[in-house]
Amino acid sequence: MIDLGDMDRRIREDARLIILKALAEMQPDETLHSGYLQEAIATYGGIRKDREWVHDEMNWLADRGAITIRRPGTVIIATLTEKGHRHLRREIVIEGVKRPSRPGV
Repeated sequence: MIDLGDMDRRIREDARLIILKALAEMQPDETLHSGYLQEAIATYGGIRKDREWVHDEMNWLADRGAITIRRPGTVIIATLTEKGHRHLRREIVIEGVKRPSRPGV
């Protein structure tokens, strides 16, 4: 039987990693708004959630110092931090964010 609590945790961890990767790879300034991040989560993770859910995950990442956020209106704009980079490079672990694959694996 599927443990729905475990599944929800894994979905959130995957989505948080996708957010960090999208910020690192999609824009030279490593900044995107929540609409693009919502698309990235759906495209690369098959995770279809509403904007409010994505905002919650962005706030979670900001609370842990992996991203910074601005709220100029109804969207949230995120920028990757050095801590977020370090997680992507596998130098540190941010608990609650899926670990990225090793390079070349």
